[in-house]
Amino acid sequence: MSHILVAVAWPYANGPRHIGHVAGFGVPSDVYARYERMKGNDVLMVSGTDEHGTPILVQAEAEGVSAQELADRYNKVIANDLCDLGLSYDLFTRTTTGNHERVVQEMFRQCLANGYIYKDKQQVAISPSTGRTLPDRYIEGTCPICGAAGARGDQCDNCGNELDPDELINPVSKINGETPIFEETEHFFLDLPALAEANLTWLKGTEGWRTNVINFSIGLFKEVKPRAITRDIDWGIPVPVDGWIDNPNKKLYVWFDAVIGYLSASIEWARRQGDPDAWRQWWNDPQAPGYYFMGKDNITFHSQIWPSELLGYNGEGSKGGEPGEFGKLNLPKEVVASEFLSMEGKKFSSSRGIVIYVKDILARYQVDAVRYYISIAGPETSDADFTWAEFVRHNNEELAASWGNLVNRVANLLHKEFGRIPEVDPGDLHDEDRTLLAHMNEAFDTVGNLIEQHKQKAALNEAMSSVAAINRYISAMEPWKIKDDDTRLAVVLHTAAQAVSDANTLLAPFLPHSAQRVHETMGGTGVFSPLPHIEEVEDLDRPGFRYPVITGEYRLGENVHPWKREAIRDGVPIAKPTPIFAKIPKEAVQEELDRFQSELDARRAKESERLAAEQAKLKQGED
Repeated sequence: MSHILVAVAWPYANGPRHIGHVAGFGVPSDVYARYERMKGNDVLMVSGTDEHGTPILVQAEAEGVSAQELADRYNKVIANDLCDLGLSYDLFTRTTTGNHERVVQEMFRQCLANGYIYKDKQQVAISPSTGRTLPDRYIEGTCPICGAAGARGDQCDNCGNELDPDELINPVSKINGETPIFEETEHFFLDLPALAEANLTWLKGTEGWRTNVINFSIGLFKEVKPRAITRDIDWGIPVPVDGWIDNPNKKLYVWFDAVIGYLSASIEWARRQGDPDAWRQWWNDPQAPGYYFMGKDNITFHSQIWPSELLGYNGEGSKGGEPGEFGKLNLPKEVVASEFLSMEGKKFSSSRGIVIYVKDILARYQVDAVRYYISIAGPETSDADFTWAEFVRHNNEELAASWGNLVNRVANLLHKEFGRIPEVDPGDLHDEDRTLLAHMNEAFDTVGNLIEQHKQKAALNEAMSSVAAINRYISAMEPWKIKDDDTRLAVVLHTAAQAVSDANTLLAPFLPHSAQRVHETMGGTGVFSPLPHIEEVEDLDRPGFRYPVITGEYRLGENVHPWKREAIRDGVPIAKPTPIFAKIPKEAVQEELDRFQSELDARRAKESERLAAEQAKLKQGED
């Protein structure tokens, strides 16, 4: 048994998640975690909501609430959405916990002691009208490196290079369009150049990464410079240095603390288990791999920033040093980044109303239909486009007509002809029966190897090809025509039932909700595919601070089915089945397109009213 860390990108707590988000970090991580548990490995799957940073402050101020209130609201919304999607976290927490603050400050102190954090001055963008520091991400201009318009003050999405706001050509504030002024202020910096050689050596020694991810990651080191890790802001984690710790306007910045959440969530999980050092099995054992799942816009933070923080803490950069109280921490085994998902040819954008929220699509369609579409047509290694027509087609032709219909067909024949799983003598099997069973048995290795390589789309295609093989077998055997040979009928239906059971196991990581129903349809009892749940907990270090977490119990042999064939039990009663998947009416495609357009028009009208009101207010002031 191996200990495997599944580290899932932290969704920012400024709004509900849409399917573009979960196509990158959500479903792929869960498929992998479920498979590894079925293989018998000890998986720790962690994440939470990312709640610090100036964008939270800006949005909270616009809504007339505190930053904590805004974070509390969206922490609950996001936790509910991800739990409903069936993402099997061991712990989904948040970055505003006392535990997270303690872990982040320990990481800072040791990196500082090892010489990889130092103090210097930096030009900071200030709003001329308010005097407040402007968030890097809220400043846009032309990229000084590639010349692309719309580059942000922290990164250019076009070329992927990290930036500082004062480097942008013609910078403007996204908040109100004004040109920022720049003032020099003192900050702490992460010495990325001192860690670059060790970081690059690690990257070049990795194996099996997606080509686009490793190439992009190595390209980040063409030019490396120190990066400020503190901000003039009153919302964030206090800087644990004399003269700074009590300063309400100096905090560690969000991108420095958020990635440390993988470690702090693991430590929180261990503390909640009553074994405070349990996390070390995933973080201090060099044989325990960690897989990090995200969208491609997060690669920089997981193949350069987070490894640099880990190397700095371990004392493994050019300045040497030694680990702190957490011991030597593992670097990622692989950064598993997906490309972007668009919607009907348009880039997802919550602010522009081009969006399908998780809660909305789950309110109208089966959750496994959503998981299936993301897995079979998602942006695994190239950008993909969500269309309602394709969503409906995949559901109707593949889930409902091919897989769901097969389960019902076999269960109905068993119920009608025997009322149970019939007993058979292995000697009565024909070549075609043995061929199908051999094919299904071999599929465990085929599908499993593809999941291990993070080729989930190919893995699901292989699993569905096995479903097609069972359908061909049923069509060829025509059990409904076997009238005078009960022995042969029993063999055919027993073989089909075993094959369906095997296929259900192959599909379980992708379709955990329906896997339970198929298990029960084929006479199974107990939990076949465990689902997560939400618990309300109290902060371990801040009495009275309560919040929801996603967690679950996942135990091989008890509620997690092993990744192998398990013989169906002869004599198990089979009831008359009900459909597993519902077909979606073709009219739903146009209904969804109309709904989207209606919501978009309403949003645009509301925005026009807001702008008109602002202009009227300005005009009134001038008069």
